[in-house]
Amino acid sequence: MNTIAQIAKAMQTVLTTTADRWGRKVGFIQRSGKLDGGSFVQTLVFAFMDKPQATYEDLSQSAAVMGVEISPQGLEQRFTGEAVELMRRVLDAAVMQIIESHPAAVPVLRRFKGVHLRDSTVVSLPVELADQYPGVGGSNGRTAAVKLQVRLNFSTGQLEGPVLHSGRTHDQSTPFQDAALPPGALALADLGFFNLGQFKQADGQGVYYLSRLKFGTKVYTSEGECLDLVPWLKAQGQAGVDLPVRVGQQEQLPCRLMAIRAPQEVAERRRHQLHEYARKKQVPVSDERLAWADWTLLITNAPVELITLPEALILLRVRWQIELLFKLWKSHAHIDEWRSHKSPRILCELFAKLIGVLILHWILLTGLWQHVDRSRFKAARLVQKFITAIALALTHLEELLRVLTRVQTSLLATCRTNKRRKLPCTYQLLLDIT
Repeated sequence: MNTIAQIAKAMQTVLTTTADRWGRKVGFIQRSGKLDGGSFVQTLVFAFMDKPQATYEDLSQSAAVMGVEISPQGLEQRFTGEAVELMRRVLDAAVMQIIESHPAAVPVLRRFKGVHLRDSTVVSLPVELADQYPGVGGSNGRTAAVKLQVRLNFSTGQLEGPVLHSGRTHDQSTPFQDAALPPGALALADLGFFNLGQFKQADGQGVYYLSRLKFGTKVYTSEGECLDLVPWLKAQGQAGVDLPVRVGQQEQLPCRLMAIRAPQEVAERRRHQLHEYARKKQVPVSDERLAWADWTLLITNAPVELITLPEALILLRVRWQIELLFKLWKSHAHIDEWRSHKSPRILCELFAKLIGVLILHWILLTGLWQHVDRSRFKAARLVQKFITAIALALTHLEELLRVLTRVQTSLLATCRTNKRRKLPCTYQLLLDIT
Protein backbone atom coordinates (compact mmCIF):
# COMPACT_ATOMS: atom_id res chain seq x y z
CA MET A 1 0.00 0.00 0.00
CA ASN A 2 1.50 3.38 -1.00
CA THR A 3 1.73 6.34 1.35
CA ILE A 4 -1.36 8.13 0.01
CA ALA A 5 -3.49 5.00 0.36
CA GLN A 6 -2.18 4.51 3.92
CA ILE A 7 -3.11 8.07 4.84
CA ALA A 8 -6.58 7.83 3.30
CA LYS A 9 -7.27 4.59 5.16
CA ALA A 10 -5.95 5.98 8.44
CA MET A 11 -8.03 9.15 8.14
CA GLN A 12 -11.20 7.20 7.39
CA THR A 13 -10.60 4.75 10.24
CA VAL A 14 -9.76 7.34 12.89
CA LEU A 15 -12.33 10.01 11.98
CA THR A 16 -15.29 7.73 11.20
CA THR A 17 -15.25 4.15 12.50
CA THR A 18 -13.14 4.81 15.60
CA ALA A 19 -14.87 8.10 16.43
CA ASP A 20 -18.34 6.55 16.13
CA ARG A 21 -17.37 3.58 18.30
CA TRP A 22 -15.91 5.72 21.07
CA GLY A 23 -18.81 8.16 20.81
CA ARG A 24 -21.07 5.33 21.97
CA LYS A 25 -18.64 3.81 24.49
CA VAL A 26 -17.96 7.00 26.45
CA GLY A 27 -21.61 8.07 26.50
CA PHE A 28 -21.26 11.03 24.14
CA ILE A 29 -24.05 9.44 22.04
CA GLN A 30 -26.96 8.26 24.18
CA ARG A 31 -29.64 8.24 21.52
CA SER A 32 -29.83 8.52 17.75
CA GLY A 33 -29.44 12.12 16.65
CA LYS A 34 -27.98 14.35 14.00
CA LEU A 35 -24.54 14.58 15.70
CA ASP A 36 -22.75 11.26 16.20
CA GLY A 37 -19.17 10.66 17.32
CA GLY A 38 -17.74 10.78 13.81
CA SER A 39 -19.44 14.00 12.74
CA PHE A 40 -18.52 15.75 16.01
CA VAL A 41 -14.84 14.79 15.71
CA GLN A 42 -14.72 15.70 12.02
CA THR A 43 -16.41 19.03 12.72
CA LEU A 44 -13.78 20.02 15.25
CA VAL A 45 -10.73 18.63 13.48
CA PHE A 46 -11.45 20.12 10.07
CA ALA A 47 -12.72 23.42 11.48
CA PHE A 48 -9.52 23.99 13.46
CA MET A 49 -7.30 22.78 10.60
CA ASP A 50 -8.96 25.37 8.39
CA LYS A 51 -9.15 28.15 11.00
CA PRO A 52 -7.33 27.62 14.33
CA GLN A 53 -9.24 30.52 15.92
CA ALA A 54 -12.62 29.05 14.92
CA THR A 55 -15.69 30.42 16.71
CA TYR A 56 -18.87 28.47 17.49
CA GLU A 57 -20.29 29.95 14.30
CA ASP A 58 -17.33 28.56 12.36
CA LEU A 59 -17.83 25.17 14.03
CA SER A 60 -21.50 25.23 13.06
CA GLN A 61 -20.52 25.88 9.45
CA SER A 62 -17.97 23.07 9.59
CA ALA A 63 -20.71 20.73 10.84
CA ALA A 64 -22.84 21.80 7.86
CA VAL A 65 -20.03 20.71 5.54
CA MET A 66 -20.22 17.33 7.29
CA GLY A 67 -23.94 17.26 6.51
CA VAL A 68 -25.10 18.10 10.04
CA GLU A 69 -27.31 21.09 10.75
CA ILE A 70 -26.71 22.32 14.29
CA SER A 71 -26.71 25.82 15.74
CA PRO A 72 -23.68 27.40 17.45
CA GLN A 73 -25.59 27.18 20.74
CA GLY A 74 -26.36 23.51 20.15
CA LEU A 75 -22.69 22.80 19.54
CA GLU A 76 -21.65 24.71 22.63
CA GLN A 77 -23.80 22.41 24.74
CA ARG A 78 -22.01 19.33 23.37
CA PHE A 79 -18.68 20.25 24.99
CA THR A 80 -18.97 17.98 28.02
CA GLY A 81 -16.76 15.56 29.92
CA GLU A 82 -17.93 12.81 27.55
CA ALA A 83 -16.85 14.93 24.59
CA VAL A 84 -13.40 15.36 26.13
CA GLU A 85 -13.05 11.62 26.61
CA LEU A 86 -14.19 11.02 23.02
CA MET A 87 -11.59 13.42 21.62
CA ARG A 88 -8.87 11.92 23.82
CA ARG A 89 -9.66 8.38 22.64
CA VAL A 90 -9.65 9.43 18.99
CA LEU A 91 -6.31 11.20 19.51
CA ASP A 92 -4.91 8.00 21.01
CA ALA A 93 -6.12 6.10 17.95
CA ALA A 94 -4.48 8.62 15.62
CA VAL A 95 -1.18 8.35 17.50
CA MET A 96 -1.25 4.56 17.03
CA GLN A 97 -1.24 4.87 13.24
CA ILE A 98 2.14 3.98 11.70
CA ILE A 99 2.76 6.05 8.57
CA GLU A 100 6.10 6.85 6.99
CA SER A 101 7.53 8.00 3.69
CA HIS A 102 10.33 6.58 1.61
CA PRO A 103 13.68 7.62 3.12
CA ALA A 104 14.78 11.18 2.43
CA ALA A 105 17.17 11.55 -0.50
CA VAL A 106 20.15 12.46 1.71
CA PRO A 107 23.14 10.09 1.45
CA VAL A 108 24.44 10.70 5.00
CA LEU A 109 21.09 9.73 6.51
CA ARG A 110 21.18 6.42 4.66
CA ARG A 111 24.20 5.35 6.66
CA PHE A 112 21.81 4.61 9.51
CA LYS A 113 18.65 2.57 10.06
CA GLY A 114 16.81 5.80 10.72
CA VAL A 115 17.83 9.01 12.49
CA HIS A 116 15.55 9.25 15.51
CA LEU A 117 14.91 12.53 17.35
CA ARG A 118 13.27 12.82 20.77
CA ASP A 119 11.94 15.93 22.42
CA SER A 120 8.99 17.44 24.25
CA THR A 121 7.10 20.70 24.32
CA VAL A 122 4.82 22.17 26.97
CA VAL A 123 1.40 23.77 26.49
CA SER A 124 0.23 25.92 29.41
CA LEU A 125 -3.38 25.41 30.48
CA PRO A 126 -5.80 27.36 32.71
CA VAL A 127 -5.23 26.74 36.41
CA GLU A 128 -8.67 25.09 36.61
CA LEU A 129 -7.08 22.06 34.89
CA ALA A 130 -4.27 21.73 37.46
CA ASP A 131 -5.79 18.59 38.99
CA GLN A 132 -5.67 16.80 35.63
CA TYR A 133 -2.46 18.31 34.27
CA PRO A 134 -0.37 19.85 37.09
CA GLY A 135 2.30 22.25 35.89
CA VAL A 136 5.54 23.58 37.35
CA GLY A 137 6.08 26.78 39.34
CA GLY A 138 3.60 29.61 39.63
CA SER A 139 3.31 32.29 42.29
CA ASN A 140 0.91 30.20 44.36
CA GLY A 141 2.51 26.86 43.50
CA ARG A 142 -0.49 25.80 41.41
CA THR A 143 -0.30 25.84 37.63
CA ALA A 144 -1.56 23.62 34.80
CA ALA A 145 0.27 22.42 31.72
CA VAL A 146 0.45 19.43 29.42
CA LYS A 147 3.74 18.05 28.12
CA LEU A 148 3.75 16.53 24.63
CA GLN A 149 6.41 13.83 24.16
CA VAL A 150 7.32 12.80 20.61
CA ARG A 151 9.87 10.81 18.66
CA LEU A 152 10.50 11.55 14.99
CA ASN A 153 12.39 9.38 12.51
CA PHE A 154 13.90 12.16 10.44
CA SER A 155 14.88 9.72 7.71
CA THR A 156 11.33 8.52 6.93
CA GLY A 157 9.16 11.10 8.68
CA GLN A 158 7.48 8.53 10.93
CA LEU A 159 6.14 10.34 13.99
CA GLU A 160 5.53 8.61 17.32
CA GLY A 161 3.31 10.58 19.69
CA PRO A 162 2.41 13.06 20.87
CA VAL A 163 2.04 11.24 24.17
CA LEU A 164 0.44 13.52 26.77
CA HIS A 165 1.74 13.90 30.33
CA SER A 166 1.36 16.51 33.03
CA GLY A 167 3.61 19.53 32.65
CA ARG A 168 5.77 18.53 35.61
CA THR A 169 6.70 15.13 34.15
CA HIS A 170 10.45 14.82 33.63
CA ASP A 171 11.65 14.36 30.06
CA GLN A 172 13.29 11.06 30.97
CA SER A 173 9.89 9.67 31.93
CA THR A 174 8.97 9.61 28.25
CA PRO A 175 7.73 6.22 26.99
CA PHE A 176 10.37 6.50 24.26
CA GLN A 177 13.23 6.49 26.79
CA ASP A 178 13.31 2.69 26.97
CA ALA A 179 11.70 1.93 23.59
CA ALA A 180 14.17 -0.03 21.48
CA LEU A 181 15.41 1.24 18.14
CA PRO A 182 16.61 -1.03 15.32
CA PRO A 183 20.32 -1.91 15.28
CA GLY A 184 22.17 0.63 13.17
CA ALA A 185 19.82 3.50 14.04
CA LEU A 186 21.15 6.86 15.21
CA ALA A 187 19.52 8.53 18.24
CA LEU A 188 19.65 12.30 18.80
CA ALA A 189 18.22 14.21 21.75
CA ASP A 190 18.93 17.33 23.78
CA LEU A 191 20.57 17.40 27.20
CA GLY A 192 17.24 16.86 28.96
CA PHE A 193 17.48 13.23 27.83
CA PHE A 194 21.18 12.80 28.68
CA ASN A 195 21.47 9.45 30.46
CA LEU A 196 24.64 7.38 30.49
CA GLY A 197 22.70 4.26 31.44
CA GLN A 198 20.51 4.68 28.36
CA PHE A 199 23.57 5.23 26.18
CA LYS A 200 25.08 2.03 27.53
CA GLN A 201 21.87 0.15 26.80
CA ALA A 202 21.74 1.57 23.25
CA ASP A 203 25.34 0.53 22.67
CA GLY A 204 24.49 -3.02 23.73
CA GLN A 205 21.62 -3.08 21.23
CA GLY A 206 23.78 -1.90 18.35
CA VAL A 207 22.17 1.55 18.29
CA TYR A 208 24.32 4.63 17.77
CA TYR A 209 23.90 7.78 19.84
CA LEU A 210 25.22 11.30 19.34
CA SER A 211 24.82 13.78 22.17
CA ARG A 212 26.28 16.92 23.65
CA LEU A 213 28.22 16.23 26.84
CA LYS A 214 26.42 17.32 29.99
CA PHE A 215 28.33 19.72 32.22
CA GLY A 216 29.88 18.03 35.23
CA THR A 217 30.11 14.58 33.65
CA LYS A 218 33.40 12.91 34.51
CA VAL A 219 35.62 12.08 31.52
CA TYR A 220 38.55 9.65 31.71
CA THR A 221 41.24 8.74 29.23
CA SER A 222 41.58 5.14 28.09
CA GLU A 223 44.34 4.81 30.69
CA GLY A 224 41.98 5.92 33.48
CA GLU A 225 43.19 9.52 33.98
CA CYS A 226 40.36 11.91 34.96
CA LEU A 227 40.48 14.95 32.67
CA ASP A 228 39.98 18.53 33.79
CA LEU A 229 38.38 19.17 30.45
CA VAL A 230 38.69 22.91 29.75
CA PRO A 231 42.38 23.27 30.73
CA TRP A 232 43.13 19.98 28.99
CA LEU A 233 41.40 21.10 25.78
CA LYS A 234 43.22 24.44 25.80
CA ALA A 235 46.52 22.58 26.11
CA GLN A 236 45.87 20.47 23.01
CA GLY A 237 46.39 23.43 20.67
CA GLN A 238 44.22 21.82 17.98
CA ALA A 239 41.21 22.99 16.01
CA GLY A 240 39.34 19.87 17.06
CA VAL A 241 39.74 16.87 19.35
CA ASP A 242 38.49 13.34 18.68
CA LEU A 243 39.68 10.58 20.99
CA PRO A 244 38.44 7.45 22.79
CA VAL A 245 37.45 8.06 26.42
CA ARG A 246 35.40 6.62 29.24
CA VAL A 247 32.53 8.76 30.51
CA GLY A 248 30.86 8.74 33.93
CA GLN A 249 32.32 8.02 37.34
CA GLN A 250 30.13 4.95 37.83
CA GLU A 251 29.26 3.90 34.27
CA GLN A 252 32.75 4.27 32.73
CA LEU A 253 31.02 4.27 29.34
CA PRO A 254 33.48 3.76 26.47
CA CYS A 255 32.84 6.23 23.65
CA ARG A 256 34.41 8.96 21.54
CA LEU A 257 34.80 12.49 22.84
CA MET A 258 34.67 15.11 20.11
CA ALA A 259 35.39 18.73 20.94
CA ILE A 260 35.80 21.94 18.98
CA ARG A 261 36.11 25.54 20.08
CA ALA A 262 32.87 27.45 19.50
CA PRO A 263 32.83 30.71 17.53
CA GLN A 264 33.08 33.75 19.79
CA GLU A 265 29.50 34.88 19.14
CA VAL A 266 28.18 31.40 19.98
CA ALA A 267 30.18 31.26 23.21
CA GLU A 268 28.93 34.71 24.25
CA ARG A 269 25.34 33.72 23.50
CA ARG A 270 25.70 30.60 25.64
CA ARG A 271 27.11 32.61 28.53
CA HIS A 272 24.28 35.11 28.25
CA GLN A 273 21.78 32.24 28.45
CA LEU A 274 23.56 30.83 31.51
CA HIS A 275 23.44 34.20 33.26
CA GLU A 276 19.74 34.60 32.41
CA TYR A 277 18.94 31.14 33.75
CA ALA A 278 20.90 31.85 36.94
CA ARG A 279 19.06 35.15 37.38
CA LYS A 280 15.62 33.60 36.94
CA LYS A 281 16.36 30.66 39.23
CA GLN A 282 18.34 32.82 41.66
CA VAL A 283 21.28 30.42 41.64
CA PRO A 284 24.98 31.10 41.04
CA VAL A 285 26.78 30.07 37.86
CA SER A 286 30.36 28.87 38.29
CA ASP A 287 33.39 30.08 36.35
CA GLU A 288 33.95 26.51 35.21
CA ARG A 289 30.46 26.34 33.76
CA LEU A 290 31.00 29.62 31.92
CA ALA A 291 34.31 28.31 30.55
CA TRP A 292 32.53 25.27 29.07
CA ALA A 293 30.61 27.67 26.85
CA ASP A 294 33.76 28.12 24.75
CA TRP A 295 33.53 24.52 23.59
CA THR A 296 31.15 22.26 21.74
CA LEU A 297 31.56 18.87 23.41
CA LEU A 298 30.02 15.72 21.94
CA ILE A 299 30.06 12.01 22.74
CA THR A 300 29.14 9.14 20.45
CA ASN A 301 29.62 5.40 20.11
CA ALA A 302 29.64 5.60 16.29
CA PRO A 303 33.01 4.77 14.72
CA VAL A 304 34.92 7.50 12.93
CA GLU A 305 34.32 5.66 9.65
CA LEU A 306 30.61 6.39 10.13
CA ILE A 307 30.71 9.90 11.63
CA THR A 308 33.64 12.30 11.51
CA LEU A 309 33.81 15.37 13.76
CA PRO A 310 32.67 17.81 11.01
CA GLU A 311 29.83 15.44 10.10
CA ALA A 312 28.82 15.11 13.76
CA LEU A 313 28.45 18.89 14.06
CA ILE A 314 26.11 18.91 11.05
CA LEU A 315 24.12 15.88 12.21
CA LEU A 316 23.67 17.51 15.61
CA ARG A 317 21.80 20.33 13.85
CA VAL A 318 19.21 17.81 12.68
CA ARG A 319 17.89 17.70 16.25
CA TRP A 320 16.46 21.17 15.72
CA GLN A 321 14.09 19.78 13.11
CA ILE A 322 11.86 18.55 15.92
CA GLU A 323 11.88 22.06 17.40
CA LEU A 324 10.69 23.30 14.01
CA LEU A 325 7.92 20.71 14.17
CA PHE A 326 6.75 22.13 17.50
CA LYS A 327 7.04 25.66 16.13
CA LEU A 328 4.77 24.64 13.24
CA TRP A 329 2.23 23.18 15.66
CA LYS A 330 2.17 26.37 17.72
CA SER A 331 2.53 29.10 15.10
CA HIS A 332 0.42 27.50 12.37
CA ALA A 333 -2.02 25.20 14.18
CA HIS A 334 -2.08 27.30 17.40
CA ILE A 335 -2.29 24.24 19.64
CA ASP A 336 -1.55 26.48 22.64
CA GLU A 337 -4.46 28.90 22.03
CA TRP A 338 -8.24 28.72 22.44
CA ARG A 339 -11.27 31.02 22.50
CA SER A 340 -13.01 29.71 25.62
CA HIS A 341 -12.65 29.74 29.41
CA LYS A 342 -14.53 26.46 29.83
CA SER A 343 -12.31 23.47 30.58
CA PRO A 344 -14.18 20.87 28.45
CA ARG A 345 -14.11 23.16 25.41
CA ILE A 346 -10.40 23.91 25.91
CA LEU A 347 -9.45 20.22 26.12
CA CYS A 348 -11.66 19.28 23.17
CA GLU A 349 -10.03 22.02 21.12
CA LEU A 350 -6.52 20.97 22.16
CA PHE A 351 -7.14 17.31 21.30
CA ALA A 352 -8.82 18.24 18.00
CA LYS A 353 -5.84 20.40 17.02
CA LEU A 354 -3.42 17.61 17.91
CA ILE A 355 -5.38 15.21 15.71
CA GLY A 356 -5.21 17.88 13.02
CA VAL A 357 -1.43 18.29 13.22
CA LEU A 358 -1.03 14.51 12.96
CA ILE A 359 -3.17 14.46 9.83
CA LEU A 360 -1.18 17.41 8.47
CA HIS A 361 2.06 15.53 9.17
CA TRP A 362 0.74 12.46 7.35
CA ILE A 363 -0.18 14.56 4.32
CA LEU A 364 3.22 16.26 4.25
CA LEU A 365 4.83 12.81 4.00
CA THR A 366 3.28 12.39 0.54
CA GLY A 367 5.21 15.21 -1.11
CA LEU A 368 7.70 16.67 1.33
CA TRP A 369 9.91 14.20 3.14
CA GLN A 370 11.92 12.86 0.22
CA HIS A 371 12.53 16.43 -0.91
CA VAL A 372 14.38 18.08 1.95
CA ASP A 373 14.43 21.48 0.23
CA ARG A 374 10.71 22.00 0.91
CA SER A 375 9.35 24.27 3.65
CA ARG A 376 6.91 22.70 6.11
CA PHE A 377 5.43 26.11 6.89
CA LYS A 378 4.69 26.84 3.23
CA ALA A 379 3.36 23.31 2.83
CA ALA A 380 1.06 23.66 5.85
CA ARG A 381 -0.51 26.79 4.37
CA LEU A 382 -1.00 24.96 1.07
CA VAL A 383 -2.69 21.97 2.76
CA GLN A 384 -4.99 24.43 4.51
CA LYS A 385 -6.43 25.40 1.12
CA PHE A 386 -7.53 21.77 0.58
CA ILE A 387 -9.24 21.18 3.95
CA THR A 388 -12.82 21.56 2.72
CA ALA A 389 -12.14 19.25 -0.24
CA ILE A 390 -10.60 16.65 2.10
CA ALA A 391 -13.55 16.91 4.50
CA LEU A 392 -16.10 16.42 1.73
CA ALA A 393 -14.20 13.44 0.30
CA LEU A 394 -13.54 11.70 3.63
CA THR A 395 -16.15 8.96 3.36
CA HIS A 396 -15.53 8.26 -0.35
CA LEU A 397 -12.19 6.46 -0.69
CA GLU A 398 -11.64 7.04 -4.43
CA GLU A 399 -12.45 10.73 -4.13
CA LEU A 400 -10.23 11.09 -1.05
CA LEU A 401 -7.36 9.44 -2.91
CA ARG A 402 -7.88 11.86 -5.80
CA VAL A 403 -7.80 14.89 -3.50
CA LEU A 404 -4.71 13.68 -1.63
CA THR A 405 -2.96 13.01 -4.93
CA ARG A 406 -3.71 16.58 -6.00
CA VAL A 407 -2.27 17.80 -2.71
CA GLN A 408 0.86 15.72 -3.30
CA THR A 409 1.30 17.18 -6.78
CA SER A 410 0.94 20.70 -5.41
CA LEU A 411 3.44 20.06 -2.62
CA LEU A 412 6.01 18.74 -5.10
CA ALA A 413 5.55 21.73 -7.41
CA THR A 414 5.79 24.45 -4.76
CA CYS A 415 6.88 25.13 -1.17
CA ARG A 416 10.61 25.25 -1.88
CA THR A 417 13.01 26.62 0.71
CA ASN A 418 15.33 29.31 -0.64
CA LYS A 419 19.00 28.40 -0.50
CA ARG A 420 21.23 30.54 1.69
CA ARG A 421 24.82 31.36 0.82
CA LYS A 422 26.17 32.95 4.00
CA LEU A 423 24.32 30.73 6.51
CA PRO A 424 23.38 27.50 4.72
CA CYS A 425 20.26 25.64 5.83
CA THR A 426 20.63 22.28 7.55
CA TYR A 427 19.48 20.45 4.42
CA GLN A 428 22.21 22.18 2.37
CA LEU A 429 24.88 21.10 4.84
CA LEU A 430 23.51 17.54 4.91
CA LEU A 431 23.58 17.31 1.13
CA ASP A 432 27.18 18.57 1.09
CA ILE A 433 28.31 15.50 3.09
CA THR A 434 29.52 12.88 0.64
